Order: sequence, then structure tokens, then C-alpha cells
Amino acid sequence: MHRKVWNDIEKIRTNSPLVHNITNYVVMNSTANALLALGASPVMAHAPEEVEDMAGIAGALVINIGTLSDSWIKSMSLAMNAAAKQNIPIVLDPVGAGATPFRTQTVHKLLADTTPTIIRANASEIRALSIKGAKVKGVDSTDSAEAAFEAGRSLARQNECVVSISGQTDFIISGESKYLVYNGHSMMPRVTGLGCTATAITGAFAAVNSNPFEAAIHAMIVMGIAGEIAAEKATGPGTLQMHFLDALYQMSESDIAGRIRTAPLSDLTDINSKP
Repeated sequence: MHRKVWNDIEKIRTNSPLVHNITNYVVMNSTANALLALGASPVMAHAPEEVEDMAGIAGALVINIGTLSDSWIKSMSLAMNAAAKQNIPIVLDPVGAGATPFRTQTVHKLLADTTPTIIRANASEIRALSIKGAKVKGVDSTDSAEAAFEAGRSLARQNECVVSISGQTDFIISGESKYLVYNGHSMMPRVTGLGCTATAITGAFAAVNSNPFEAAIHAMIVMGIAGEIAAEKATGPGTLQMHFLDALYQMSESDIAGRIRTAPLSDLTDINSKP
């Protein structure tokens, strides 16, 4: 597995794929820097007048609903349709789905219009999209990834896409295929936008790997390992963010080989059997 992850990193660093982000104000700078550190080329373009053209030349499209407005929703829909027509991978992050009816309805409308390649979200957001009445705390998860597993599997089947659920243990689901990623650190949720960064990085991997299930797994492995390396040097969330970017930039094949902790999931009893 580690060699496949490293192969994708080398492709990102060599090809510098353009990742088109329609994302939120809070994370634009941090996600752009993370993509640059990894080796990708980020662009943040939201105007309805240009998103179709931008999506058409991108290696991947990342849609993040963190700060919604009517014009941005229009842009998201236009970009997703344009990307789908050209078979460009789409990664959707339903930030805060379940917090308000507006957010939840927006995601359902986007899903009805265009099927994304990958849905990347936290556990509560996944449950909110699959279970009527499920709630989140603002944009933060109140559920474990384990609690969202069945909801994620249902969402993946319904939309015929990959679902990537972040948490203490990450779940990646595609049809009957299920995978666990154990990498990461408990300090990571203390940094604003690292979940959104995971979505952007998933876009970079989807741009170089035609297998979206593998791309989602590889992205979460790299996120988790970078978080672990950063936490070993950080004294708190502020320095974690700085060291996280450095870890992405400096990540080596030996880092991946020495730290990767993953497993296929056969049933939920496997969750507590960490390697």
C-alpha cells in the first residue's frame, strides 16, 4: 500500500495538477497552502461567469459549502455540471450539513443535479445527509465515524460514489469495499480547516489516480501521517498548522512506509483492532 501512496505523491509533485476549489472564506488560505506544499496547483474561482471554464481545465473540482450564498450555490452547480461532462473528478464537502435546513437542502440539490466522485465529510455531516433529523454542532462533528458507517454506506450506494468519513478512525466506502485509516493525531481537530484541507487534498489525489476509492484512501493516509509528524514538533494548535505544511512538503516514502496504519474492513468488529 505505501508504494501506491508514494506513487501518487510523486505524480502530484511531477504533474502539479490544477485543483479548482469553490470553498469557504475561512479556509481558502490554508487549503491553498496545503495543496501547494503537497505539490498541486490550487485555484480559488467562484464567479458564475468563469467556473465552467475553470472546471473544464482542472484536474479535479473541489466543492465546499462552508460559507454559502445564492451566487456561490449557482457557481457550484455550474462547475459540477461542467466537470461531470468532461469526466473530471468532483469532491464534495457538505460542511455543516444538518446544522440548518438551508445547508442540508443545498447539498441534496447539488447531489440531485450532479453525482460527485467522492463525498468527504465528518461523521455528523454524513449522518445528516442520510438520516432525516440528524444534527451537527455548527460545522463540527458530534458523532464518531463508527456511528456514521451505515449512513455512509447508504450514501455511497445511493449516489454510486465514494464516501470518505473522517474521525479518530477514517472510513472510506465504495460499494461493498470498505477501508480503515488509523493515522492522525488528537490535536488535529483543534485547527480550523483541517477537515476542509483533507477534502482539497483528496481532490489532488483524485486528479492523478483514476481509481477514486484509492485516491480517497491515499489522501487520508497522507493527511494523518502529516498530522502525526507535525504533532511531534508542535507545542499547540498554532504550531501544529505550521509543521503540518512542512510535513506535507517534506514527506518521504520512508515516512509513509514507517507510519502507515490501515486495514480493509470486513465488519464493524474490525474497528477496534488497530494495527
